[in-house]
Amino acid sequence: MKPRFLEHFVEVLYRGAVARSESAFTLIELTVVVVIIGLVASIAVNRFGNSRANAYVSSVKADLRNLALAEESYYYDNGAYAGSLAALGTGGYQSSPGVDVTINEATNAGWSATATHQDTPKQCYLFTEAAAPIGSATTPGNISCT
Repeated sequence: MKPRFLEHFVEVLYRGAVARSESAFTLIELTVVVVIIGLVASIAVNRFGNSRANAYVSSVKADLRNLALAEESYYYDNGAYAGSLAALGTGGYQSSPGVDVTINEATNAGWSATATHQDTPKQCYLFTEAAAPIGSATTPGNISCT
C-alpha cells in the first residue's frame, strides 16, 4: 500500500508542475520582455533629449532672426547699427527666456552677433554685410550653429 501512495503523490506533483509550466511564463521569457522594454525606453529617452536640444537651438535661431529685424529697424531710424541690446530700446528687441544674445560688432556697414541657450552647449552666429564673419557663419545673413 505504501508504494502506491508514493506513486500517486509523485504523479499529482508532476501533473501540477506540468500544468503550472504550461500556464505561466518562464524566467527567460520574462527577462527577454524586460530587456526589450528597456531598449525601447532608452531609444525614446534619447529621442526626447534630442528634441529638447533642437527646441533650444530653434529658440536661439528665432532670437537671432528677431535681432536682425530690430537691427534693420534701428538702422533705418539712426543710420547705423546698434552696438548693444540696450541701444535697441525696450520696444526694439527682447530675447527669449534662457537665451543670451551678444552683439559682437556693429558699424554703419554691418553687424555680427552670437547667441546661446543656457540649456545647450551649441552656439549660433549671424553676421551681415561688411561685418567680419564670426564663429561658423560664412555667408552674410545666414544663421550658423555649432
